[in-house]
Amino acid sequence: MSESPESPRTQPPSRPVTPGSQASFGTYGGRPVSFVRRGTRLQGRRQAAWEEHSDRWAVQVPRHISNTSVDPDYVFDAGAEFGRTAPLIVEIGSGLGDAVCHAAEQNPDTDFLAVEVYTPGLANTLIKINSRKLSNVRVVEANAPEVLATMLQAASVTELWVFFPDPWHKSRHHKRRLIQPAFAGLAARVLKPGGIWRIATDWSNYAVHVREVLAGSPDFENLHGGQRSGTESPLTRVWESGVESLVGGAPVKEGRAPVSTDQTGPNEGIDQTGGWAPRFEGRILTSFENKAHDAGRLIFDLSYRRR
Repeated sequence: MSESPESPRTQPPSRPVTPGSQASFGTYGGRPVSFVRRGTRLQGRRQAAWEEHSDRWAVQVPRHISNTSVDPDYVFDAGAEFGRTAPLIVEIGSGLGDAVCHAAEQNPDTDFLAVEVYTPGLANTLIKINSRKLSNVRVVEANAPEVLATMLQAASVTELWVFFPDPWHKSRHHKRRLIQPAFAGLAARVLKPGGIWRIATDWSNYAVHVREVLAGSPDFENLHGGQRSGTESPLTRVWESGVESLVGGAPVKEGRAPVSTDQTGPNEGIDQTGGWAPRFEGRILTSFENKAHDAGRLIFDLSYRRR
């Protein structure tokens, strides 16, 4: 039925898409984001920890569009938050908080910000912060590109960590991968000159993707350029072993394709490029990484310096 001029259809007000906001990176407007929120419900110890400790240890972020977005006018003041001037390390995708809390415990003179969209993971991190009596960790529930684009001050971060991001295996999903040229530009914005970006993944295709993205960035230099190439390269070993054509470390069932089909990328036989870092000693061995080892997969570490 047509509408009369006297009763026009009410249109919702349009919201501006701020450069660097969650909307611009794809939550809205049909463009992809790098994460799928697995759930926000809290129960038991997690709910109790959130109620008791979030006001103290979770950064209270004004929102822009959703509960993981950041108002582009908000700027994090690390000195005011921690009550001191200290090196700041930011972990993107902090999960259950194992790595960031271990590092904070080992480095009391350094401040840490854990960025995560998985609310139960943040609650677990709060439990660890409280039980270990850590004063140098804060958590924030936020979309990482927005944190780097507007929330953090330029040249304020000493190190940026991205450990085991979602590999988004299928080719049509590669656009969802967190580490892209635009994200590298945001990382360069927040890192101090000489600051370090540490990355780890247990999938060779993503490792090659990261290496290519950062090789094309004028803002970063590989701290281990050319190293661990040839037969010493973990990529060569993956190509030789075929381990990524296995599911969970076990042979693929007859008649079924492995979940990691085509995830090793083009098999060149020998990786002549290298550039792989040794395992970062400051990264605690988590249950997630142990599962990768148990499945026989190799870990790829990459380290870059902000020029």
